[in-house]
Amino acid sequence: MNDPHHLPDLPDAKPETPDLATIVAGIERTNALLTRVLAEVATRPSTHAVFADAGYVYAAAGRLVAGTEDRRAFELDAEGLIEAFIDKARTIFPDSRLLRVYWYDGARRRIHTAEQQGIAELPDVKVRLGNLNANNQQKGVDSLIRTDLESLARHRAISDAVLIGGDEDLVSAVEAAQGYGARIHLWGIEAVGGRNQAEPLLWEVDSQRTFDLDFCKPYVSRRAAYEPLSEAAPHRGPVPAREDVRFVGARVAAQWLGARGRDTLADLLPGHPYLPGAVDQELLVEAEGLLGLSLRGHADLRRAVRDGFWDHLRMQF
Repeated sequence: MNDPHHLPDLPDAKPETPDLATIVAGIERTNALLTRVLAEVATRPSTHAVFADAGYVYAAAGRLVAGTEDRRAFELDAEGLIEAFIDKARTIFPDSRLLRVYWYDGARRRIHTAEQQGIAELPDVKVRLGNLNANNQQKGVDSLIRTDLESLARHRAISDAVLIGGDEDLVSAVEAAQGYGARIHLWGIEAVGGRNQAEPLLWEVDSQRTFDLDFCKPYVSRRAAYEPLSEAAPHRGPVPAREDVRFVGARVAAQWLGARGRDTLADLLPGHPYLPGAVDQELLVEAEGLLGLSLRGHADLRRAVRDGFWDHLRMQF
């Protein structure tokens, strides 16, 4: 008896088998595409850029060669030093092309000085200016470095970045650029006792290099006729001990507690050991006033100020 719901058996469908010519054509197209991609990769060189904090370069080179950080007391052959940095990068990255050198400096109202104009006219060099306050301290330079470094790494414009500086505030920029695949190489200038680069920065970078007195000496010459004004005289005494500087940091913290209240500063504790940029700048300015000494070029002493600040806060909460 026939089942009305039974469907008649259908012949098995046979998949279409491509002919040999179609297979060969597909393989040839794939090989041609791979060849073009590999050729493009092979002919596209890696790229590096140099990010130089001029404030650090002047302070560290001046102290090493001329015995002072006061720019008015010595001349720096910036053109020659920049060229030396470029040449050194070429030897370290022989298969890479230079994008450019970024030279970060400070100027009042961000107006170029004659010296900065001359540097800006150099080939492959871009001058970027932050502000210079009444105490001749740079403001906004670290943020410019962070912005450029992160942007170039994010857009894959560089594979390697040479960072010449020492401020701990650059750690976040290094971490961000590394997250985009860039390698960060920290260059510094030999310190006269201690260090002039923050330890957290040294820990984060991919490689380190320090230039000694012999490297820097040809580019720094002291102005023999220069006599600093009494009201602007540089610190001539011995550099204070780290514990003394740490005490100053604690003293600043005590002043802040009295002026701003415990609740305001308690908000900083979750961020330990880092301070917000604005707070950190105010701390360093206060400490420099109490010490009578610029802390630029003294990364170890800046760290001591911060340690003393935190020591006092943590004792109170």
